[in-house]
Amino acid sequence: GAGGERHFVNDILDPNSEWQQVSAGHKFTEGPAVDKQGNVFFSDIPNNRIHKISTDGKVTVFKEDTGGANGLMFGPDGRLYACQNTRKQIAAYSMDGREEVIARDVPSNDIAVTNHGEIYFTDPGNKSVWFIDAKRNKRVVHKGIEFPNGLRLSPDQAFLWVNDMNNRWVWSFQISPDGSLLNGEPIYRLETPDETSKSGADGMTVDTDAHLYVATGLGIQVCDQTGRVVAIISKPSARGISNVVFGGPDRDTLFVTATDKVFSRKLRRKGTVS
Repeated sequence: GAGGERHFVNDILDPNSEWQQVSAGHKFTEGPAVDKQGNVFFSDIPNNRIHKISTDGKVTVFKEDTGGANGLMFGPDGRLYACQNTRKQIAAYSMDGREEVIARDVPSNDIAVTNHGEIYFTDPGNKSVWFIDAKRNKRVVHKGIEFPNGLRLSPDQAFLWVNDMNNRWVWSFQISPDGSLLNGEPIYRLETPDETSKSGADGMTVDTDAHLYVATGLGIQVCDQTGRVVAIISKPSARGISNVVFGGPDRDTLFVTATDKVFSRKLRRKGTVS
């Protein structure tokens, strides 16, 4: 679209706030997730490590030897759920570091956990979205998106949003009571660079107005409920960005994982508290 609608970015950005570097010296940062207090956890996939950024800005190692943990998400039980892709497992970490395997023999990338502790995760290699129910039965609930990558629940948890890294679409699915995905349609149309039809969409997060924030090659694209991109927040560095989450005690700080670093920036928006 033309630049005319982009003035909306000023409603989102705090004019007094720029990108701040929060952490550096990693190999590849991914999977930012926020706990109830607003602490942000992120994975460094090649280093097999999960870090914690506390609300005072201090960065520590939360866990070593994480099985190539990629996507992370907190569950209603206060545990941190992780896509351990090199171990082909979904695992959950208690805050004292204890680890429990939730599902085995599954490739995974990104993860979403419902208020009832049910789990959705993407499996790009098999073009699949999986579901794990409360009894820990696992099954594929959608197949066919070319490269399903980031996925998030809508604030009311009635819908699951799944993006396709290889084109410009984010799909929306209605969630049925048994966890099945119904009426899937490509609803959010992302902007792409002139030379390609691939958005490079990766991680996503949602604010309390049900706007969807998508990490892409062009920056963080913000979509409204009609599926339109209303703003693109510039990347914090020239390197690529992989994922985004709202953190901090007031959930009004956007954290972005960007290759070897993590950045943050205060916004005029707040993330949903799951």
